[in-house]
Amino acid sequence: MQQILGNVLLQSLQEKEEKLDEELHKMDRMGEDDFEALRRRRMEAMKKNMAKKQAWKAAGHGEYQELHDQKQFFAELKKSERAVVHFYRSSTTRCEIVDMHLGKLARKHIETRFVKVNAEKSPFIVDRLKIWALPTVMIVKDGKTDHSIIGFDELGGRDDFPTSTLEELLLAHEVVLEEYM
Repeated sequence: MQQILGNVLLQSLQEKEEKLDEELHKMDRMGEDDFEALRRRRMEAMKKNMAKKQAWKAAGHGEYQELHDQKQFFAELKKSERAVVHFYRSSTTRCEIVDMHLGKLARKHIETRFVKVNAEKSPFIVDRLKIWALPTVMIVKDGKTDHSIIGFDELGGRDDFPTSTLEELLLAHEVVLEEYM
């Protein structure tokens, strides 16, 4: 059995080596025009990425902001493909903990809009979205609720969870993207 596994592994490695050799041969055969075309494609991709980041900045990405009314809430969420919304109450300690983590993540993940809504001052939104416990972190994709993180159960049930725990959960729900880390 070990010999069979060894042979399979060896064959797999040989196939990968052949593919790598083929790529190296392609690069050896590339001329100046090929390198220039490759350079142009990379520059174009970088320009598109920069334009995308500027558009996100213009839409409020990169900051953790409070939305004060339902009109602003719905208008802001329409501007973004991905959003994380924290429903909070200022007198709740766990909401302050979530605020601290989301503030860090907002600066790190410019591809996602991070906002908070005071649940006591926004009863219409809270009722419409069926928010029943605080803190609630709602994941919104393309204007639709995708998932809600209610309390700290999904974060380990402890107040001292690291920011990376929340980040991994948001990554798992694809509201923040690994390529922007």
